[in-house]
Amino acid sequence: MKKSMLMLPICAALTTIVYADAVYINGPMKFKPIAASAYEQTTADPLILNSKPWVIPAGFTQYIISDESNLDIFPNSNDWNDMNTANETGKHAGRYLYRTHEVRPSASPYLGGAVSIVDLKTGVTEILAQRADWEALDGLVWTPWQTLLFAEETITAQLPDPDAPNAQSGMLYELKFAQDDPTIVEEIKVRPMLGSLAHEGIEVDEEGNVYVIDEDRKGAIYKFAPNNFGDLSSGQLYALRVRNGQKTGEAEWVALDMNQVQINARIAAQAVNATPFCRPEDLERIGRTLYAALTCEDATDPANTSGPGAILAVHLAAVPKVNYFVQPGVNVPFEVKPTGTAPGVTGFKSPDNLAKGPDDKLWIVEDNENSDIWVALPDEDDDGYSDGVHLFASLKDKGAEGTGIYFGKDPYTLFVNVQHSETGNDKTMAITRRAVESKE
Repeated sequence: MKKSMLMLPICAALTTIVYADAVYINGPMKFKPIAASAYEQTTADPLILNSKPWVIPAGFTQYIISDESNLDIFPNSNDWNDMNTANETGKHAGRYLYRTHEVRPSASPYLGGAVSIVDLKTGVTEILAQRADWEALDGLVWTPWQTLLFAEETITAQLPDPDAPNAQSGMLYELKFAQDDPTIVEEIKVRPMLGSLAHEGIEVDEEGNVYVIDEDRKGAIYKFAPNNFGDLSSGQLYALRVRNGQKTGEAEWVALDMNQVQINARIAAQAVNATPFCRPEDLERIGRTLYAALTCEDATDPANTSGPGAILAVHLAAVPKVNYFVQPGVNVPFEVKPTGTAPGVTGFKSPDNLAKGPDDKLWIVEDNENSDIWVALPDEDDDGYSDGVHLFASLKDKGAEGTGIYFGKDPYTLFVNVQHSETGNDKTMAITRRAVESKE
């Protein structure tokens, strides 16, 4: 669709508005939480799944930005969309969406992973970059120095990068654009100093430090400190280690063997007893707090690698402090799947992708049946936990997964991908209350 994005004033309110019979979550995306996951609205009807696959709050609309009818990169494969981002500064701010495409060498035909670009003004969608040795491209983030970082989510590399032939897992790449043109690639370089890992989440802070994860059931969280701002060719990679062998509390960043990092950073992290978490996936930084989606974490039993998941908060101080920010059974219900005539209980399970909302709320999408989108309020009472976790949307497409949630310059519009759709038509969508807002 032809849809331009505009920069609009951002409401600063972060609290909930409580009414006699309803709770509204305030802010640009002000909404009344939906009643439940889409258990009873699950369907295989392509007319629904290819137009309105999400259960969303009243006052919102949803529409497709791009699907496989205008860009089918991987025929016969349901690996398609993943993370997305947009040009954050400059004259083209808000115009483009960039997407990585998570396809693995076992898919046929395999043409290699790809990065695509969607022009939100013209509707044109095309491949920006693709290589035969790229495997399972996933994480994607814009840097303060105006490059794109993206990475491979693969534990055991099948197709080594020719510039990093000894790497055993996925690699992180940096894409530089031609001057003043974010549609033309000038160069792409592999960045082995940021670790050979099963990459997904990538974040960058104001000092130019880059944070990455290892999507393993005993995966660590990492910080790369470059020797010079904006230059990822040299520096030191660290792994997070919570003190006293715990998973929460005071922590430290421990320097890793930089030779081992470029071969297998997981081994380097284990050598210094870095704290293992259960499948860290996405990262999101809001202010001085780094959030990590832990897909199978069990906050009550650290040894369990089949837990419901949790959101971790790492406070980026001189002495980092780590705590669970969203935890089932504490500030959000456990999910109980429907069985037989039992209706089930809507709850939190398998968090995957994260996004910073326009008013600093944390948005979370699940890798789960049915995939839900949750909104976590900030911690204003300083107990470490979100002050409320509320259900925004749920996917009617049971076998599909919501991914890549993202806010661009328009604070009234959320972008989200739908991959592994039951229809075979994966898509990038917008969910917006813009029409409602324009009347207020």
